[in-house]
Amino acid sequence: MNRPIEISTAAYGATLLRLSMGTMWIAHALLKLLVFTLPGTAQFFDSVGFPGFLAYPVFVAELIGGLMLVLGLYARQVALALLPVMLAATSVHLGNGWVFTSAGGGWEYPAFLCVASVVQWLLGDGAWALRRSEKFVPTPALAA
Repeated sequence: MNRPIEISTAAYGATLLRLSMGTMWIAHALLKLLVFTLPGTAQFFDSVGFPGFLAYPVFVAELIGGLMLVLGLYARQVALALLPVMLAATSVHLGNGWVFTSAGGGWEYPAFLCVASVVQWLLGDGAWALRRSEKFVPTPALAA
């Protein structure tokens, strides 16, 4: 039988994605806290057209969301819940060009993370998750 996904290894791929995204979110949060500082991040948010006070809930969402992904706590829902944060980051970097090393950072990295978040939502929690999300049951049209 020709399967579209290798069932025996798919859970490990979802786990690897979950762990790497969780680590990235934690790193993003700590960058805001330890390098740019939260007041500095708030100033940056103001400078790009977002209300500065949003820096604080974004920091909390990134840190807690990253920890939840690493631990495998409702990873599907967390990946989807963090998507608007990364979509906003993508919008901030759109005018900076393709390469993230461009002045101000490019848009490809946050855009990739948006796609990775959707993939995590589609794949599920993976192996070794502490609290699994509800299973995604494809419709017959999707299963074909």
